[in-house]
Amino acid sequence: MNASNQTVFSPAEAVACLLDGRPRVPVVPEATAFAPANIALVKYWGKRDARLNLPVTSSLSMSLGRLGSSLILRPCDAGDWVSLNGKALSPDSAFVQRASAFLDLFRPSRDMGFEVVANNTIPTAAGFASSASGFAAMVKALDRLFGWQLDPRAQSILARLGSGSASRSVFDGFVEWHAGLAPNGMDSFAEPLAVTWPELRIGLVVVTSAEKGISSRAAMQRTVANSPLYPLWPDVVARDLAEIKEAIAERDFTRTGAVAERNALTMHATMLAASPPVLYWVPESVRMMQKIWKLREAGLPVYFTMDAGPNVKVLYPAAQESDVTDAFDDVQFVRAGD
Repeated sequence: MNASNQTVFSPAEAVACLLDGRPRVPVVPEATAFAPANIALVKYWGKRDARLNLPVTSSLSMSLGRLGSSLILRPCDAGDWVSLNGKALSPDSAFVQRASAFLDLFRPSRDMGFEVVANNTIPTAAGFASSASGFAAMVKALDRLFGWQLDPRAQSILARLGSGSASRSVFDGFVEWHAGLAPNGMDSFAEPLAVTWPELRIGLVVVTSAEKGISSRAAMQRTVANSPLYPLWPDVVARDLAEIKEAIAERDFTRTGAVAERNALTMHATMLAASPPVLYWVPESVRMMQKIWKLREAGLPVYFTMDAGPNVKVLYPAAQESDVTDAFDDVQFVRAGD
């Protein structure tokens, strides 16, 4: 990675720089990998370079442990073949098209195809960051298939080329994705925070597993292009990121939850102000938010966050595990690590 920070790269040039002459010849018949999904507590919303998935702001997430994507990758002579959760997908599907476009960056020749066997333990394309864990797992599998032995920072940058949030799914725990400033994106990578907080829990309230009506990528582009609130977003993130890092370091649950909830609502408000508006919420999403506010008013320490989708993520201390799960006995509630 010796290229000048002022050099503007294409994705293929970024890959070549990171691989730094490493061969693209498989060293094993197949490679397996797993990457956790992650939930951003301070959100990534908006790109300064769409080709390289370079964000306008930094962001911070919490991984979901065993919830994520496992993947088997094999080279083959024909075109790409992809299955998801046991079902072979059409080559024309959006999922396969996006995966193949990413794999194009790594093929030694156009004649080489890949078999991709993917399994998600979270709903796909429903606001649970399945694309993040999927592309992170794919990068890990590519690294093993070709024997590159790339360091985590390089893997994070490669995963970012597939999905911005995938840069964070290379790691476990609390992870900060640095926005960076360089046009070539080599300073835009994620790294874990040097802090653990096993008493912090996150639960997923599954309002719906249906695929969302507008992709995060398209919604992000629309918001950046015409939401009158978007110019305020970078300052919001700078404030929230500094505060939540301090709160996490101090293991201050109330501040952590309050910042995460505020940041999520600000992001969704920014989307709502776009034209046409982007609204991921469904009536059940609003009911869950109102329920959490009432539980908190009644003394239960619980907050929420939401990504680009209708589902709600609940933050709570481990000591309140039974109270929180009892409160959501009318919906599917998945604890991170289950």
